[in-house]
Amino acid sequence: MPYVPVQDLLARTDSIYKLVVLASKRAVELNAGAPRLVEADGEKVSSIALEEIAQGRVKFESPKHGTKPKRDV
Repeated sequence: MPYVPVQDLLARTDSIYKLVVLASKRAVELNAGAPRLVEADGEKVSSIALEEIAQGRVKFESPKHGTKPKRDV
């Protein structure tokens, strides 16, 4: 499993919690068959997601304030 320094990851976002959410959502996408954005040695989708974030291939976008989520009723 490749080592990704936490400092490199935190440089990409302002919160460890946002980082965890971003990595988990990207890992779900990879598990569903999304193509890899980096050449990674590991096979675990979580490791690949962290490597993609560290290299700046995946970014977190905060929703605008005042927007409401859409709901299907």
